[in-house]
Amino acid sequence: MPILRSRQRGISLTGLIVALALLGVIGLLAMRILPAYTEYRAVTNAIVKAKAAGSTPQEVRASFDRSAEANYITSIAGRDLTVERVNGEQEVSFAYDRKIHLVGPASLLLEYSGSTARNAPAARAE
Repeated sequence: MPILRSRQRGISLTGLIVALALLGVIGLLAMRILPAYTEYRAVTNAIVKAKAAGSTPQEVRASFDRSAEANYITSIAGRDLTVERVNGEQEVSFAYDRKIHLVGPASLLLEYSGSTARNAPAARAE
């Protein structure tokens, strides 16, 4: 009588541990990056509102500061905005870095920038 051997299928315990560790690292990165990205989106919306609310650079910066306070924006302030006239239209732009500490000596640097100019789609309001 021949012995029938069936091949087992599935993931091994070592494979499961590696997969869970990888999922944990991706989850940690997502938990650290998501608040920074949410703040970036709030900044882009705030500069669009500030541009509409002010006709002078001081008014635009003051409007942005009010919006920043209401939306918990801490990475950038009105004084960091660049407000200039381009082709007779006022344009507001910004650029800032956000350093996120991960673990030990490892950190992640995110570089954000945006503008209300028509050729810069990153700062349009939704």
